[in-house]
Amino acid sequence: MDQLRVTLVQEASGLDPAGNRARLAEVVPSGSDLVVLPEAFARDFGTPGSDVAPFAEPLDGPFATEVARVADERGTTVLAGMFATSPDPARPFNTLVLRGAAQAAYPKIHLYDSFGYRESDRLSAGEWEPVVVEVAGFSLGLMTCYDLRFPELARDLVAAGAEVLVVPSAWVAGERKVDHWRTLLRARAIENTVYVVGVGQPGPRYTGHSSVVSPLGDVVCEAGPDAEVLHAVLERSEIQAARSVNPSLSNRRR
Repeated sequence: MDQLRVTLVQEASGLDPAGNRARLAEVVPSGSDLVVLPEAFARDFGTPGSDVAPFAEPLDGPFATEVARVADERGTTVLAGMFATSPDPARPFNTLVLRGAAQAAYPKIHLYDSFGYRESDRLSAGEWEPVVVEVAGFSLGLMTCYDLRFPELARDLVAAGAEVLVVPSAWVAGERKVDHWRTLLRARAIENTVYVVGVGQPGPRYTGHSSVVSPLGDVVCEAGPDAEVLHAVLERSEIQAARSVNPSLSNRRR
């Protein structure tokens, strides 16, 4: 296929996992190839430093099972964030789960030990195993929130064939944070000549501003700070055109 229809669902998650599972059927629409929800949609992080281990689930547990059911019902593929069990019962993985026409899971590699936070106190980091999965003929590279600040992960995903970088997030609000989010989304797109799809939780705690950025760095669409749903069509011809004009991937030297 030469087009990928994407829906960005900028919705907040709450502290009740059952309530968040029930909302999947409300917020996931039909008519798209891919529906992206934010990081930690299965259950919000809670107050900084909270213990999230009691809310960890296996990858075939209630949340992932409901994601799969809703994806099947809507005829789409859904990507959403959850806390998944890990070898350390006290520190689960911050995980993206993909269900529908394709299946994958990505445990977040870079934990948010920055801007006064210590995600690694409560969560385990995933190993360096970049995850690329095909949806509707497009290769998607999966990243989560703070991963966006690490260009080497984006480059490894693109080297593995990713044409679209998908970044579910809960980008904490604060001074310069919206500017950093916008800048980094565009930088990852421009330097890799790929689409970047960033989907965040809304304000006031998080920044919102979910966006799609083209392979030449143009903002295709952008939400504001509040809950919002965006739709975009990604064109393979745009990737090809960008790489013809700016063949930076083929010009690399090591």
